[in-house]
Amino acid sequence: MVEFEPKIIAFCCHYCAYAAADLAGIMRMKYPPNVRIIRLPCTGKLDVVYLLKAFENKADGVMVVGCEKGSCHFTSGNLRAEKRVAYAKELLKEVGIEPERLEMYFLSSSMAGRFVQVVNEMTERIKKLGPSLIAKGS
Repeated sequence: MVEFEPKIIAFCCHYCAYAAADLAGIMRMKYPPNVRIIRLPCTGKLDVVYLLKAFENKADGVMVVGCEKGSCHFTSGNLRAEKRVAYAKELLKEVGIEPERLEMYFLSSSMAGRFVQVVNEMTERIKKLGPSLIAKGS
């Protein structure tokens, strides 16, 4: 039997999360290849629609990774994103999708090790949950 490899989308802010992912690559740190990174100027620009669209497009899990609280390059974009992620989790629950499939993390650009850790944690979480109902329907 083939082990389930989840499809995970990671929306990462340019200044911190994407830089941490880039640093992880430079340092040759390993993390699962099933994570697809989408770079954003700021997680504050991420609309709930895009989070839901990721699931509609067969993602098994979605991560939003922004700057550490108090360190957003756009003052409070990461805090706006946090509220939107919480709202999207409520919507997922209402339609019968586990809200645990969506998570927000806060990192600085120097946290390559923590980036790898959260990607691994999210991958393991989604593996335990199995394929999303939407992905199964394909």
